[in-house]
Amino acid sequence: MERAVCGELFEPRLSDEQCPSTGSGRTDITAKGASTGSARTDSPSEIPGTLRFAGYAAIFDRIDRGGDIIRAGAFGDLAQGKSLPLLWQHDPMQQIGRVDFAREDRRGLRVIGTVSTATRAGREAAALLSGASVKGLSFGYRVKRAAGEKPRQLLDLDVAEISLVTLPMQQLARVHRVEGLADLS
Repeated sequence: MERAVCGELFEPRLSDEQCPSTGSGRTDITAKGASTGSARTDSPSEIPGTLRFAGYAAIFDRIDRGGDIIRAGAFGDLAQGKSLPLLWQHDPMQQIGRVDFAREDRRGLRVIGTVSTATRAGREAAALLSGASVKGLSFGYRVKRAAGEKPRQLLDLDVAEISLVTLPMQQLARVHRVEGLADLS
């Protein structure tokens, strides 16, 4: 069943006036069309050993712990949505799933992903995410265009991966909704 949600990720769309405030945690991650990599519309309960989440990997116009500010438009190459690897703590040897959807909206880089429990790192990440012990999101990137220093304004980025992390560079880069995996044993 499709449900109306805020933003540009799902159909039918709601206007900004109809949407709850950003960061409310009301992102619908079971709506059809969330995956850009395939036509899969299975709910999390239909995909054994997975946990789905939605949140923001970056927030615009906020200085991060490294002294950078990401500006709107920096994720332009993700405008059509893009599937990316989901890593545990930015470790390329610990891919724990995939980000099915990553797209810039008016708030930042909105992501919807799936954590797989097929690996030890995936099981650990799913358990911590389900228990709300880890909610941080981050991303690995290459700077294509920037301006200024202290703070540096990031204007064009090439995103390579999204990570579930303990301590995000941007304090507001967080998972807002988690669904699936009733049993993590």
